[in-house]
Amino acid sequence: MARVPFRTCSLAVLAVALALLFLAPAAGAQDADFEAWLNGVRRDAKAAGISQATIEAALTGLNPIDRVLELDRRQPEFTRTFWSYLDRAVTPARIERGRELLAEHGELLGRVQRRYNVQPRYLVAFWGLESNFGKYTGGFSVIGALATLAYDARRGAFFRAQLLDALRIIDQGHIGLAEMEGSWAGAMGQLQFIPSTFVGYAVDFDGDGRRNIWTDLPDVFGSAANYLSSIGWRGDEKWGREVRLPDGFDWELAGLKLRKPIAEWRRLGVRRADGGALPVADISGAIVAPGGHKGPVFLVYGNFHKILNWNRSLLYAIAVGHLADRIAGRGALRTARPAKEEPLSRAQVAEMQDLLAQLGFDAGEPDGVIGSRTRAALRAFQRAAKVPPDGYPTPDLLSNIRRSAVGADSTN
Repeated sequence: MARVPFRTCSLAVLAVALALLFLAPAAGAQDADFEAWLNGVRRDAKAAGISQATIEAALTGLNPIDRVLELDRRQPEFTRTFWSYLDRAVTPARIERGRELLAEHGELLGRVQRRYNVQPRYLVAFWGLESNFGKYTGGFSVIGALATLAYDARRGAFFRAQLLDALRIIDQGHIGLAEMEGSWAGAMGQLQFIPSTFVGYAVDFDGDGRRNIWTDLPDVFGSAANYLSSIGWRGDEKWGREVRLPDGFDWELAGLKLRKPIAEWRRLGVRRADGGALPVADISGAIVAPGGHKGPVFLVYGNFHKILNWNRSLLYAIAVGHLADRIAGRGALRTARPAKEEPLSRAQVAEMQDLLAQLGFDAGEPDGVIGSRTRAALRAFQRAAKVPPDGYPTPDLLSNIRRSAVGADSTN
């Protein structure tokens, strides 16, 4: 083995020693800062009427969880396409299992429906998407995860409130501290309720004195139905349906904000996906195209907006509705899927945002995330380019934007 020169070895040892000298106090200071912050949480919890025993049991020895911060910071490398999302959310196995469980728990689900007027197939669909029917509820300490996110400055106020609600749930005896596990963001149980949603809407459906959304199915279904009923769910309405648009459809009419009576959509030439006429019903809906104008198009009703209250993702809401339909025995979507669906990377989305800004379309910060401002800028560009303004980012649209940007440069 080659000998290391004494001088080199001494410098290396010195470097390590200096690193330890400076790092140790920093780590200690960080622990002291977190403990001081926890003392503030203790004061807030005591003021909120939470017992000292619960406060000390839950917060003593607590430290930030690095993995929680890592997951909070992580962003997907590629945008999620409609079909890739649906393929993961509405699988043949999940449909079949959902049908089995709908039948198995039919009596319980019927009682829940009679009290809250929420159709069983939707409760089973939410259950399937949130925790794969109770199989995956998360393995993080809810208190530890929420304390980590509350201590972090990015969304501290929101998660501090959630932490106090989580302490209140333990203090009221609904779940033990060791059993209160959930996602890295503090979503809990088979419904993945955040603590404030639990406090506001969880119910003790079986009357055992606890609201238990972790292991008690009556409380799981009852809590989900109570939440949906409380925000205005209609038990006599569907979520929506796949439709076929007429040639030359005015895409300015698409979007969640523009609702029209079914009779008006019929007059405009919108039909069922199988080509039949839309039903005669006193209900209004909006046209949405989560996969762009080349993908499936849906006419969505009031209940669809209630699904969005649960999760603001358009893809999630479509998946809940479609899974509920499939569990009830309805067929697959009729729109043919593309032979290849190519997602955009975050770098490509950021490039698209930057080029749109250069062309005078405000897409917001070029952060690689498709938000409402980016979609509005895409629609404005599409209108100017005389293509359907669906606001849906594709590789072809990016190429079109690139060509326009090059053309604009050449005229300057």
